[in-house]
Amino acid sequence: MGPLFAIEAEIHGQSPEARLAARQARSAPLMTDLRTWLEAKLRRISGKSDLAKAIRYAMAQWSALTTVLRDGRACLHNNAGERQMRRLALGRKNYLFAGSMEGGRRAAIIYTLVGTAELNAWDPQAHLRILLDRIADHPINRIGELAPWNLRTHTI
Repeated sequence: MGPLFAIEAEIHGQSPEARLAARQARSAPLMTDLRTWLEAKLRRISGKSDLAKAIRYAMAQWSALTTVLRDGRACLHNNAGERQMRRLALGRKNYLFAGSMEGGRRAAIIYTLVGTAELNAWDPQAHLRILLDRIADHPINRIGELAPWNLRTHTI
């Protein structure tokens, strides 16, 4: 996995098309070698061992693991998602006082909107302002038009 992450570090920040081309040229052979190694290892170890279970799990998830070889927007890791979740974990005690289940649900929606804005390098206040300005008069059957990727917002 180390060489795969080294390639990811080199192509970080490039366009999805450039990342996909690099992955297909450099990462795909490594993934093929990894699959071959996993299959060979599985044949040599006890089928009831924890390692065998882990290998079978990895092979069952192979399509998801190799998504990066088909989509330049995908990431080999989930660090961005983990960073966003960290906020929730750190503030967990504060959420006990949301007042109600509905209050907690609304807080989760706001955190999702702010997190999405930040992940897309948008100013969260500007994003929320634009969203709130438009949502009141927007038809519910066209709510997808208000998705973050369809709104033009200001960058941070």
